[in-house]
Amino acid sequence: MRVQDKFIIVLFDGVCNLCNNAVDFIISRDKKDKFKVGALQEVASKNILKDYQINEEYLDSLVYIHKNHVYYKSRAALEIARNLSGLWPLLYIFIVIPSFLRNPIYDWIARNRYKWFGQKETCRLPSEEEKAKFL
Repeated sequence: MRVQDKFIIVLFDGVCNLCNNAVDFIISRDKKDKFKVGALQEVASKNILKDYQINEEYLDSLVYIHKNHVYYKSRAALEIARNLSGLWPLLYIFIVIPSFLRNPIYDWIARNRYKWFGQKETCRLPSEEEKAKFL
């Protein structure tokens, strides 16, 4: 059984500070252990991308994968919120806003993420407590 058949996979830019903070946010609100996360730069993530014929050099967005569904950009963020504990699933209401309106905002933030939030020299290494949440 593939890991994406059992868990929701969230792939992120491992050197992006904003993306790493988003992963911390997901991990702390994943009370039902639905998610596994991985840096897009890592071999395990690249292998999952290959399963879906996605360019393994892709770094432009969060990637949400579960079973046979793959979502990017604002849709990925909404799907993540939908599966978190607490009140975060309420944000899924924004799915009614068409992606041609949501995604330009996502793209603007993504283009500026290094400038606004910085970046690391290397991909993040999970702590001992976090290892079970990573691919």
